[in-house]
Amino acid sequence: MSESIGPTARHSAPAGQAAAGRPLLELRDLDTDIALRRGTVHALDAISLDVAPGQTLGVVGESGSGKTMTALSIMGLLPPGGRVAGGQILFEGRDLRSLPTDEVRRIRGVRMGMVFQDPLTSLNPTIRVGAQVAEPLRVHKRVGRAEARDRAIEILRRVGMPRPERIVDNYPHELSGGMRQRVAIAMALVCSPSLLIADEPTTALDVTTQRQILELIDDLREEFGMAVILVTHDLGVIAGRADRVAVMYAGRIVETAATEQLFHAPRHRYTEALMRALPESALRDSGGHDRLISIPGLPPDLSGPLTGCRFAARCAYVSDECRTTDPSLIPGTHQHACLHPVPTPAGAATGPAPTQVEPAAKPAQVEPTTEPVTAAPADVAELPVLSVRNLVKNYPVRGRGLLRRAAGQVSAVADVSFEVRPGETFGLVGESGCGKSTVGRLSVGLERPSAGQIVLDGTDLTDLTGRERRRMHRQVQLMFQDSYAAMNPRMRVDAILAEPLEIQKVGDSAARQARIATLLDQVGLSRRALERYPHEFSGGQLQRIGLARSLALHPRLIVGDEPVSALDVSIQAQVLNLMRDLQRELGLAYIFISHDLSVVDYMADRIGVMYLGKLVEIGPAREVVRAARHPYTQALVDAVPSIAPDRAATRDGTTIRGELPSALDPPTGCRFRTRCPRAADICTTEPPLAGGRHQVACHLPLRPEPTGTPTQVQAVG
Repeated sequence: MSESIGPTARHSAPAGQAAAGRPLLELRDLDTDIALRRGTVHALDAISLDVAPGQTLGVVGESGSGKTMTALSIMGLLPPGGRVAGGQILFEGRDLRSLPTDEVRRIRGVRMGMVFQDPLTSLNPTIRVGAQVAEPLRVHKRVGRAEARDRAIEILRRVGMPRPERIVDNYPHELSGGMRQRVAIAMALVCSPSLLIADEPTTALDVTTQRQILELIDDLREEFGMAVILVTHDLGVIAGRADRVAVMYAGRIVETAATEQLFHAPRHRYTEALMRALPESALRDSGGHDRLISIPGLPPDLSGPLTGCRFAARCAYVSDECRTTDPSLIPGTHQHACLHPVPTPAGAATGPAPTQVEPAAKPAQVEPTTEPVTAAPADVAELPVLSVRNLVKNYPVRGRGLLRRAAGQVSAVADVSFEVRPGETFGLVGESGCGKSTVGRLSVGLERPSAGQIVLDGTDLTDLTGRERRRMHRQVQLMFQDSYAAMNPRMRVDAILAEPLEIQKVGDSAARQARIATLLDQVGLSRRALERYPHEFSGGQLQRIGLARSLALHPRLIVGDEPVSALDVSIQAQVLNLMRDLQRELGLAYIFISHDLSVVDYMADRIGVMYLGKLVEIGPAREVVRAARHPYTQALVDAVPSIAPDRAATRDGTTIRGELPSALDPPTGCRFRTRCPRAADICTTEPPLAGGRHQVACHLPLRPEPTGTPTQVQAVG
């Protein structure tokens, strides 16, 4: 090769010295407009920020706050109708807005890199991975095909891609989510950028893959001296990774400070509200028994004139002054634009009393040890709503050729057993590909098991005919992760909600309309929603419609498959509060499937942990999260991002290395042993799921089961 792989040839200053020189990137009063048919949206209003070499700037806020629009403005990738209407984009001291187009294109192609939220949609499905990684080299640096391929392999190796010599010849759909994200990072780094912009790079990933990707970005930043802009709505990601934080709301920066300073003492009421909406905050302050603090209402419409503070309509501390005065950022090391800021820890409360009742402060929760957990509302003696017994699901894999003979089978679910009691929430967690969504589909009868039993209210679903199975669907419903994809975009909401009632022949037209009206009241939507189509709703509203649809037939059990994973923290809090309220009101049981342990910890009474088709741990939620017995469970706990200073400040903990093994050929014995730091010779034999109320399938558990506690709900079999 004529030159080494991009940043490896550059000797960077330590990240701590980044602020000593001139910023790499400076935004000065940046304004961005988006022209639409109904008018012009003023997406960004006077955005000013700096990023120094080797520094990570975190940009946080709800959807529509302007985070992604800021990144796209820097990169010159605005959507149709978008334009930078004012201000400066200074990169290495030069204003990109004043440079010739060809020069700007080269700077953005070579000196800047961007990692997008969904790598599957940002990668070309018809082009091999190696060609896509090498394309920036061939376009911007005129590197030959063979050399570009070699450098693509090398940069893929640098970002931790296993077997890069083979991966370069794969297509994007043949890779896992974590591997696709590594490809996207390699594409962004291959031309040696000085600035890396990562736009929600881990939103769709499970916590272990998320941790690997974030640590990879950290390592590359430290090694190459890059500046990083990390765009995310996940406050925990920012708390553990960024040097500085900019909080955005309605197209403006409302607070900015050093990360430790902002999370220790937020000043703007919007920042405070975002932190309090996290399940982690409720678990810390009340043990998870209180409702989450959600932010009411929606951000303002940016297509019209605005007066006063943009957050005033949603703020609990609003005053008349807030509605008429537009606050500016107060200069200093901790800037905020709030007329009634959160008092500093050493200061006294200032400003008016809140206009709505705020929960009283409570002492931090004491970590449980061996005390019994009795959060489950159901009587132990009561018959379960659902019993899953020795469940197995294998998918045949067909070979190529005319006959397409069976070439093996994917072991998606392997001998899984558990129960769900009336009024109970059973959490099911694990990495992508562990089989939890398959268990959900099997539980609601969308697929048939290869072996085992699924007993719903005493009836084995595996023995029923098609018509009998459809009748049993009244008792169990599925709430999807992507409500929009689960709805017919050509049907209005009234037809979407009426469909299950019509299929099951429930009541006449008047009775169905009355039921639909009740459903809208239960999920907090107005009657006007019935005349609208799915694309006219926000993500949180769509999830409410999906929940209403699942409630239409008065089910006893709802299976929620990642129902809040794509939502902002405030909208997530609203949906979780709603699900809890309906559970208490209607006596619902939930199977709550998620890779986010903090959400499952808040929602669930018991948790089951799955790995590669196996249930490896099951027990009371508090014990599983705070006193994990299986090394895999502990790795999941350690990988959860946190805003707590004692957790966010460290990257130590149990880390899972490598990719999930193929379910076509799972490891013998303990399936986790190939990635387990505690693996020994005994692990080549399969461990049984054993114990009392807190069971574990591990020959070398991290801790013994708590003793002296009453036996509660146990897994079947």
